[in-house]
Amino acid sequence: MSVVLCFGAAVYLVGQGFYNREVAQSVRTVSIPAVRAMASIQQERQLSVAHLAQPSGDRRELLDQRQQTDQRLSALRAVGDSAMARAPQSIKSRWQTLTDHVDQLSSVRSAIDSRSDNGQQAYDFYSDLLDAATSLFDTQARIVPDGEAASGGIVATEVFRASDQMSRAASTIDGAFGSRRLSAQEHLQFVSLVGAYRSSLANAAPHLRPEARKRYESLTASDAWRQLVAAENALIAGGAWRGVPSSLPANEARWETLTRQVSDELTNLTITQADEVSAVTLRTGNVQLLIASLGSLLALAIAITAIGWAVRRSRVLVDEGLAARLARLGEDATAVVDQRLPDMMKRLRLREKVDLAVELPAKDYGRDEIGQLADVINRSMKAAAGAAVDEANARAAGVTMLMGVARRPGRPLQRAIQSVERLQTRVTDEGVMADLFDIHHQLAQGRRFMENLQILAGSQIGRRFQSPRPMRAVLQAARAETQNYERITVRGAPDVALVGPAVPGTIHLLAELLDNALAFSRPESPVWLTCSEVNNGVAVEIEDAGVGMTPDALERANEMLATAPTPDVTALKDGSQIGLYVVAELAKRDGIRVSLRTSAYGGLLAVVLLPSRIIVADQAPAGRGTDSAKVDAHLLAGSAPMPDSAGRHPLRAAAVPTSAGVAVATRSVQTQRSLRTGPDRRSDHIPPQPESPRAPAVGTGSPAARPPLPHRRPQEHLVPALRDDNPSATDIQRVMRSPEEARDRFARYQRGRDAGRTAGNDETTTKDD
Repeated sequence: MSVVLCFGAAVYLVGQGFYNREVAQSVRTVSIPAVRAMASIQQERQLSVAHLAQPSGDRRELLDQRQQTDQRLSALRAVGDSAMARAPQSIKSRWQTLTDHVDQLSSVRSAIDSRSDNGQQAYDFYSDLLDAATSLFDTQARIVPDGEAASGGIVATEVFRASDQMSRAASTIDGAFGSRRLSAQEHLQFVSLVGAYRSSLANAAPHLRPEARKRYESLTASDAWRQLVAAENALIAGGAWRGVPSSLPANEARWETLTRQVSDELTNLTITQADEVSAVTLRTGNVQLLIASLGSLLALAIAITAIGWAVRRSRVLVDEGLAARLARLGEDATAVVDQRLPDMMKRLRLREKVDLAVELPAKDYGRDEIGQLADVINRSMKAAAGAAVDEANARAAGVTMLMGVARRPGRPLQRAIQSVERLQTRVTDEGVMADLFDIHHQLAQGRRFMENLQILAGSQIGRRFQSPRPMRAVLQAARAETQNYERITVRGAPDVALVGPAVPGTIHLLAELLDNALAFSRPESPVWLTCSEVNNGVAVEIEDAGVGMTPDALERANEMLATAPTPDVTALKDGSQIGLYVVAELAKRDGIRVSLRTSAYGGLLAVVLLPSRIIVADQAPAGRGTDSAKVDAHLLAGSAPMPDSAGRHPLRAAAVPTSAGVAVATRSVQTQRSLRTGPDRRSDHIPPQPESPRAPAVGTGSPAARPPLPHRRPQEHLVPALRDDNPSATDIQRVMRSPEEARDRFARYQRGRDAGRTAGNDETTTKDD
């Protein structure tokens, strides 16, 4: 069988070598003469069209061209008929089409001389003849088995096609010069032909052979080419005309000279390319013949040697049952690789114990080479499985240690947060309140960082919520846990609530995304937080104008957020990439979908889709009562305030979002207003506020743990003569203010006071003062 295969391969290679040599010879004996003959046909077409457009012209040049064409066609048919006997059928059919057109040439010439055919009919006949020649060249190039030769032949055909298109365009203008008229249709045809041949040459130039490329570069650098291009551009820009325009850069004689020179150069370029390609093909065929001869001899010698060795060894191998033993070894190895090893890896990931002696028992395959191979395979599998077991044990120990390290500082950190919250309810000094707020804010961030380690270790967040929490409060809590929360602009929140078990993870997830947006954007740029209801739940969008991510990094991040893989310690590096792993893990636990995309501002847009199963209707939207205030105070203890409708952030010291903080801010406003006297300050007095139960401070006992703060009453300290006993309803409505409005007014007052202090203490007394 081996001898037969070697003999067949040798026959094939020898046949390919002879075929390539035959193709190369046919190109040199048939194709190159055909190109020269077709170039004469092009010139005859151009002169025939010009003659029919200008009957009174001289026919001497046309007759000389016909004589040259007949000589070249006769030489072509002499070598072509003999070469076609060995050509494939596809070449024979196209050669027959070409010869049929050539046979009609004499009758068409007679019609041109008698003027029974017009210029368009003559143009169409010569164009059809040249199309048949182009089809023959293209087919001949494509049937060559050698790839390099085929590519070079196709490029040569494209150059010939470009020369024909250039000749057609020249014929169109020759006819226009003769008739002194260029119609709109003829102008459009000329423009199309010029664009087509220029494009074909530009596409074929990079693929020309070295000598052909030099000839092409010489052509494009010549004066004739530049003048022809200038004339063509002028004709294209001039449009149709009646009467030859005087502004043309070339007259009829100059046009004929330029087109003939460029056409001859393109013909020579085609011949040069075809000649180089045929030389390469001929050389390839010779090499194939040599390789086939040597290879067949070498293969035959190897086959004979192998047959002799196989005959000597066959008896021993057959006696020992080699085939059966090898088949059994292959089946056992396949079972271990495809079934046992994947099952062991899965159990190791689940932290189950794996006994290698039981999972990979050693089987006896004998003590010869097959047995040694089986022993090596078994030992290599045990080594790989042992390394996986060690790695799983080390990973489990590392996760346990990480969880312990993350949990130990958790309780002291939580007690510190509660201590700061209790201090916030006791102090009334705005400066101390601001410092306490900053401390509380930093502790909350530290708690989030410690919770990151617990999440990556597979543990749950220590905070728990049983009842639903409003979506507005969840967004505010996430915003409060970031570093520069003042830069976050919240664009509203729907009146829905989040189920209690999903609240801690959602807050943590949003805080990580917000913190990432703040960290990778300019310090003065804002970050937008948008929340809206959608068909499948609630969508939260976090958008920044930061540095963004590359497309590859964005694709990897979205894949990680979708799959939530086990964190790779080598990928975490210094911990800067830990946030994405935390977000992916939290999203997987609650069925949340997170995706990143490029923002219109150049940064990132993170879209968080909270599923409908964790969304419930908010029981206290809009006008929120005391119970809702307690929920928000507990959820957002120590957090940053939400911006007002104008996008402003209140003063942090007076904006602790708890009932105690609001009371302190209100009392501070009253203290400042009590310093004002005079009848012109009456509009600044705060009317009596309706009593409402105060929310207990986080970390304190019952609401009676401290007495209520005193409230001033309008006109309480005025003399009777200045009191307005019957204030109008409009005045009462004008002076009535909620605690939040009082807090905002006091914040504006403090900002103005601080601005005045920093601006300097120099005062200028005016006449009004």
